[in-house]
Amino acid sequence: MNTAPLRIAVAGLGTVGGGVLKALQTRGGELAERAGRRLDVVAVSAREREKPRAADISGIAWVDDPSALASADADVVVELMGGEDGAALALIEAALSSNKHVVTANKALLARHGARLAALAERSGLALKFEAAAAGGIPIVKALRESLIAHGINSVCGILNGTCNFILTEMEKTGRGFADVLKDAQALGYAEADPALDIGGGDTAHKLALLSSLAFGTVPDLEHMHVEGIAAIMPEDIRYAREFGFRIKLLGVARRVGAGIEQRVRPAMVRAGTPLGEASGAFNAVAVDAGEAGPFFFEGRGAGAGPTASAVIADLVDIALGSFEPAFGKPAHTLTPLVPAPATDASSAFYLRFNVLDIPGVVAEIAGHLADAGVSIESMLQRGRNPGEAVSIVMITHDTPQASVTRALKAIARSDKVLGSPGVIPMELG
Repeated sequence: MNTAPLRIAVAGLGTVGGGVLKALQTRGGELAERAGRRLDVVAVSAREREKPRAADISGIAWVDDPSALASADADVVVELMGGEDGAALALIEAALSSNKHVVTANKALLARHGARLAALAERSGLALKFEAAAAGGIPIVKALRESLIAHGINSVCGILNGTCNFILTEMEKTGRGFADVLKDAQALGYAEADPALDIGGGDTAHKLALLSSLAFGTVPDLEHMHVEGIAAIMPEDIRYAREFGFRIKLLGVARRVGAGIEQRVRPAMVRAGTPLGEASGAFNAVAVDAGEAGPFFFEGRGAGAGPTASAVIADLVDIALGSFEPAFGKPAHTLTPLVPAPATDASSAFYLRFNVLDIPGVVAEIAGHLADAGVSIESMLQRGRNPGEAVSIVMITHDTPQASVTRALKAIARSDKVLGSPGVIPMELG
């Protein structure tokens, strides 16, 4: 066993990078015992040299150009800069070409370039590790890659973005609208000044692409993924969800459907009282159906210095111990292109909210269009009367193909009794 110190170069000293250095400095002795060797940071790079840091960098070599870390006297390069191209990609490619292991938390980069980078690492017998990229401190990458492989994976379903989960939780608690709660999330540091990647579902999509690849042995695929965000969720949707016994969560779902794989990021109604339904605030949670091995559930903080740094350091300890397994659980050349499940095969129960004129015949007209499309109604609610004015009608359907619901809604939208676009949210009944 190699007992020489593991020499580490770190690019990016923000929240996560600072957390990694701080943990290595304050718990270095214990981590060395677990790794069988010291974990020494020998070089760092960041945008601003004089900026205050969470850890002492005075005794560590400073490199202005992060790509130069590929030439540093190090065994591992830790990339924590972010960005799917540019400096981050150049550094990882250069590090692997220079015979250095790589640890990264960069889900956007891996979702686009992960298979190619994994092949580059494997050709040189190097590790490419990314536990921190999928769900912060939750060890879901290791679980899918190593622990749940015996019987195959049927589905992965998760709350993968803490910003969205915080916003939806606060909307439920306070009854306030999306825009107001988003401002609070930004003030508290849960949301970026430009929150589009989070609230639009893009961040969840990047993470789901990685989890789907690990679960099904496919090349990470963003092109065949349906992605919706949470900006259209209204306070009344959350109130009605609670009345029906559900909560609204932004879910990333990858599941086997026939001979294909369905990948979706969208708000969904999750039954209250279930593990996913009870995951609140900025927490992440992942449910895995591992076939004969059974269901598994993982929950924890999905972002921040502590959880994400913990995942980075776990990868470093694995490398120190000589664990260089394929990045996506199987050799990169055996990863297959994802075969998307036909859209016509997707089905679920649906929550439908219509804003209608309160006049005779409107319910019958809506129900008729649903019936013509083969959509069966399980239950319906209408609160209050306002003759001749607008009211909300809410319906829950039985399990039905997405295509049938879409067809019915197109017909309903042509009615002069229906105002605006309907609210449509799928329901995860498990």
